[in-house]
Amino acid sequence: MIRLYQFEPAFGLPNASPFCMKVETYLRMAGLPFETVDGADVLKAPKRKLPYIDDDGRIVADSSFIIEHLKASHGDRLDGHLTPEERAISLAFQRLLEENSYWVAVYWRWADEANWPATREAFFGKMPAPLRWFVPALARRGVLAQLRGHGMGRHSAEDITAIGRRDVDAVADFLGEKAFMLGDRPTTLDATAYAFLANLLWAPPDSPVQRHARTRPTLEAYCQRMKIRYYGS
Repeated sequence: MIRLYQFEPAFGLPNASPFCMKVETYLRMAGLPFETVDGADVLKAPKRKLPYIDDDGRIVADSSFIIEHLKASHGDRLDGHLTPEERAISLAFQRLLEENSYWVAVYWRWADEANWPATREAFFGKMPAPLRWFVPALARRGVLAQLRGHGMGRHSAEDITAIGRRDVDAVADFLGEKAFMLGDRPTTLDATAYAFLANLLWAPPDSPVQRHARTRPTLEAYCQRMKIRYYGS
């Protein structure tokens, strides 16, 4: 049995972490039996980050390494039909969402003062006292340092908004009227796209990027299709 260690569900989503939600969505898409361990202790995670899995004693951390492990161990159930060009496109959009759009979301969730309380509650609200009195501030300080180290945190709010809008438009324009990111059949890319887009569209923070995404109706329709197909409602 595969055990997925992740944060608690929040904001009405399977997870407020798009990386945790990505892995759970992939497991559902691939039809692999699994159970979740919600509210896992991030300090006990192999890389001090969630998610990670225990696959019959094999511990694997990092969402991309997890999925590669699952493909190698249980078969590639989603991407076997893809051409080399489609695999390249899939990787490029995964990188756009995880290495660029993600940091836009981090800025609005963790750096913006108006949105920080909702983020603090989602990730630390169930933490026992006295940890919840000081851990959120320490975690926030670390995240903001990572944001600046990445480079996104060195930009103004206006520049970060412009970056996020361009990413949203790139995804929406590529999706077009297709059912899934690469056509009529769902692929691994959809696990990533759904996790990141649902967190953008349906969860705090309120931001100019979120409001822009809501002007692209195909993204909302896409997320609804994925939700109904893999989560049942």
